[in-house]
Amino acid sequence: MRKIRNIKIKLLLAAILLGAGIYAFSESDKYFQIAKNLDIFAAFYRELNTYYVDDLSPEKVMHKGIEAMLEETDPYTDFVPEENLDDLKFMATGKYGGVGASINTSGDTTVITDVYEGSPMHKAGIKPGDILISLDGKSTHGMDQEEISRLLKGVPGTSLDMVLKNPHNGAQTTKKITREEINVKPVSYAGLVGNDVGYIKMVQFTENSGAQVQMAFEQLKKEHPGLKGVILDLRGNPGGLLDEAVAVSNIFIDKNKLVVSTKGKVKNWDREYKTEQPAVDVNIPLVVLTNRSSASAAEIVAGAVQDLDRGLVVGQRSFGKGLVQTTRPLPYNAKLKVTTAKYYTPSGRCIQAIDYSHRNQEGEVDYVPDSLRRSFTTIAGRKVKDGGGIEPDAPVDPVYLSQVAITLLRRQYIFDYATEYYYAHPTITAAGDFSLSDEDFDNFVRYLDGKDYSYKTHSEEALESFESTARKEKYYDAVAKEFEALQQKMKHDKKQDLLKHKAEIKRLLEEEIVNRYYLQKGRIERSLAWDNEVTEAVKLLHTPAKYQQLLK
Repeated sequence: MRKIRNIKIKLLLAAILLGAGIYAFSESDKYFQIAKNLDIFAAFYRELNTYYVDDLSPEKVMHKGIEAMLEETDPYTDFVPEENLDDLKFMATGKYGGVGASINTSGDTTVITDVYEGSPMHKAGIKPGDILISLDGKSTHGMDQEEISRLLKGVPGTSLDMVLKNPHNGAQTTKKITREEINVKPVSYAGLVGNDVGYIKMVQFTENSGAQVQMAFEQLKKEHPGLKGVILDLRGNPGGLLDEAVAVSNIFIDKNKLVVSTKGKVKNWDREYKTEQPAVDVNIPLVVLTNRSSASAAEIVAGAVQDLDRGLVVGQRSFGKGLVQTTRPLPYNAKLKVTTAKYYTPSGRCIQAIDYSHRNQEGEVDYVPDSLRRSFTTIAGRKVKDGGGIEPDAPVDPVYLSQVAITLLRRQYIFDYATEYYYAHPTITAAGDFSLSDEDFDNFVRYLDGKDYSYKTHSEEALESFESTARKEKYYDAVAKEFEALQQKMKHDKKQDLLKHKAEIKRLLEEEIVNRYYLQKGRIERSLAWDNEVTEAVKLLHTPAKYQQLLK
């Protein structure tokens, strides 16, 4: 027996040593391949640079090589040269040096579209609709939007001379604007909906986001002691800092609860992130709103709330970005933003929806198929799945704009009419109460007379496709009369489309007009009146039995 046992031990040791040897060989072979190919790459570039008939830009050639390497990774792994570090800083802090305004360039005309509250542009009295003529003596005529945006940004404390034209009377004025550090606040709006429900709109997870959400929540509780619940709106939120996602979760989830864990290639970097402070409120009913543009840190919060049964997720399935990025230093102040791990919600699921590690023969990637998505359970035993974002507990179908509304927005007719309305009406009612009258809408319809807002409906596009195919296959002549009759029947009347979609167009006009008087906060407040997801959330919070039923 002892002899057999010794033989088994020797075989086991041999297997372990053999495995270690294979692993060591595999690792050393991998690093040899890297070193070998780096040598080939350097020699290739040296010979190409020396003997190619024309001069090659070293920076351009190397950047092309880097871009080719990045194509083998995911879209979030990126090379950040020194001149783009401000963009990286903005993603982390929400801060940049500039004047605090958004612009739109159409043809040779650049218009101010939004002015941020408290910014240098706001203090200087510049309004949405004002036309930008020149910057520091340089005419904006012929400049593209990216170039103008670059000129507006700059080191805080530096000044910028700009000439603007009033869209109402054509008068030109010169303004000297001193750039400041612009801080895009993570909480863009906080207020009351449904008379007794708190609402907090969060647009990004940058530094101190958790503190600002907590401040907004505590202010709502103080001003409205009888709150029936709170809605945290993360729709359109692209994410940001993981630590801030934990901090936001901690407002509603008590101390020492797992919010998210990360796992990657470097096992020493694997971490669990738990709430560190007592929650502000563990009992108030909570709804988190998500849509297809809620990603990353926004999904961490929604996933933790769902997995821990702390509240309900309402809206549409989230984006499905379960990847964590880390920045690594490179020579000459450049950075590598690299995906180092995947994150997992408290139930153990990774919500990453696109599988970048497995590509087909063409190098393309695809979504994780439903057949490979695994089931997990929340604390209360509810089933949740991985591999496809956060699925809502109470789904709400998204609302899509009509084609006539999209055309009116794209061609700036709604924006331009709002500008005219602003100069014709010195004041309006409070943002939440403002409403356009039928007479105002008729004025807008008259405003559109002679303006081109034609477009093709999906039915017309399908009919054109049918005609093209029928002609290729030689069937068109046989059905030409029927086709032309159908085409005539389907021909849409632009004015009828305006009336058919009157309610939708009125809402867009009201939001844009309110933005002139009350800026972004006013726009958000006005939009809440017809927001389907907010309406559903309020309904759930006003029906405790239904709320509890969905949680269990």
